[in-house]
Amino acid sequence: HPARRAGPPRAAGTMGQCGITSSKTVLVFLNLIFWGAAGILCYVGAYVFITYDDYDHFFEDVYTLIPAVVIIAVGALLFIIGLIGCCATIRESRCGLATFVIILLLVFVTEVVVVVLGYVYRAKVENEVDRSIQKVYKTYNGTNPDAASRAIDYVQRQLHCCGIHNYSDWENTDWFKETKNQSVPLSCCRETASSCNGSLAHPSDLYAEGCEALVVKKLQEIMMHVIWAALAFAAIQLLGMLCACIVLCRRSRDPAYELLITGGTYA
Repeated sequence: HPARRAGPPRAAGTMGQCGITSSKTVLVFLNLIFWGAAGILCYVGAYVFITYDDYDHFFEDVYTLIPAVVIIAVGALLFIIGLIGCCATIRESRCGLATFVIILLLVFVTEVVVVVLGYVYRAKVENEVDRSIQKVYKTYNGTNPDAASRAIDYVQRQLHCCGIHNYSDWENTDWFKETKNQSVPLSCCRETASSCNGSLAHPSDLYAEGCEALVVKKLQEIMMHVIWAALAFAAIQLLGMLCACIVLCRRSRDPAYELLITGGTYA
């Protein structure tokens, strides 16, 4: 009797359809997340570029920008991935879903590279800053500030520091010896010291902490932003690849799902 044989396939078809629908729903939702992630990744990359520009005199290795460049490229690519993923999921296109999975895999590998590079350059920050900061302070010219001088004043104001290790480091600079007024730059003055003129005779008016350790900490924080952003979206991409593979496998191998799509009968 055909009616008796039709029961189990319909049950299997219902379960298959439920699994497909769930995977497709998650996949569409993930594609929307990809669009949001693209904007966040581009923001993180831009933030690294802007911050690096403020500290580039203390860190000469331009290759530290590679993680930022890659993460911006990944962010731009995620816009395209989200579009391909949505269209392929809604239309249930095998070719589109396969392309989606391949691109996600490539981006995932790229983000793993970003994480590795981020850790490598994060470890190099301290040595790079230690090598360059002495030279930057020696070239300071407070009367006619060049780019390096502006960078020093900016860092001392922003990070609330003075000198390399402390304010006494200014005594070894050419600028301090030329001015002969026993004063450090005004950027060393605490925000709460309204009458500060940079004089070493009033050390309580000056920032006590040196800038080297704070610059290293700031640059390492920037790299950690890149690393955590890459790790977070790599995890999302893994889930996206898993859902796309589920849809692909059931779309191509599940006979019950094929019957539901074509509207055929099982006898």
